[in-house]
Amino acid sequence: MTTVTDGTTRVFWHRQLPPLAAEVMAEHTIEADSERIAGAFVHGDAVWGRCYDDLTSKTEARLLQEIARLGGDYAHVHDESITPKHDAAKGESWLHGRFTYMLYRRNQAIA
Repeated sequence: MTTVTDGTTRVFWHRQLPPLAAEVMAEHTIEADSERIAGAFVHGDAVWGRCYDDLTSKTEARLLQEIARLGGDYAHVHDESITPKHDAAKGESWLHGRFTYMLYRRNQAIA
């Protein structure tokens, strides 16, 4: 979950659910990349975990931007596809993520 400075949770991941009073606006997809690391990594190793954490952090920041841009209040990520990438010429690896989320707004009649 991502909580902003006013204490409100805005981004919900997978099994976490937005408030019951939230109204569905639309489904969207965003993509993001993690930091690049030297060399290669194996799924599940410490470097993979660091890149995954970075990817998640960058995705949450992008989701907060998209929530504001699209006029919503919450995003619920319900699907993700993570792909390892490698640039042999530079000897770098990173993770690329594609995230599908549902955008919600507060129900003003209930709020």
